[in-house]
Amino acid sequence: MLQEFKNFIMKGNVLELAVAVIMAGAFGAIVKSFTSDILMPPIGLALGGVDFEDMKHVLKAAQGETPEVAIMYGRFIKFIVDFLIISFILFILIRAYNKTQKPKEEAPAPPPGPSETDLLIEIRDLLKKQ
Repeated sequence: MLQEFKNFIMKGNVLELAVAVIMAGAFGAIVKSFTSDILMPPIGLALGGVDFEDMKHVLKAAQGETPEVAIMYGRFIKFIVDFLIISFILFILIRAYNKTQKPKEEAPAPPPGPSETDLLIEIRDLLKKQ
């Protein structure tokens, strides 16, 4: 059983998947930082000094030790921007990868048989002989 598990782990697909998950986590952190620290501040400044982290709709104000209940739509907007950036980059990567792949060879077309006209001519000729 241990040998079977070792063989499973050493397969290329499992290793590739592990590397992909680790890289995706790191890439997600980079995109999150890019959005929060580089992209959103100028957008907020252009919109009149808006900080997207502070954009919220308060449903219930804090009372004593009870925390505030709010819909954090500014943070939601940032996550949408993160998603769009990641989706676009993945689209570009997959598109580039697909261009590097060899096109699949199509099966050769079967030899063309007689056309419809040829068949009709043959039938006509057979009828004339009868």
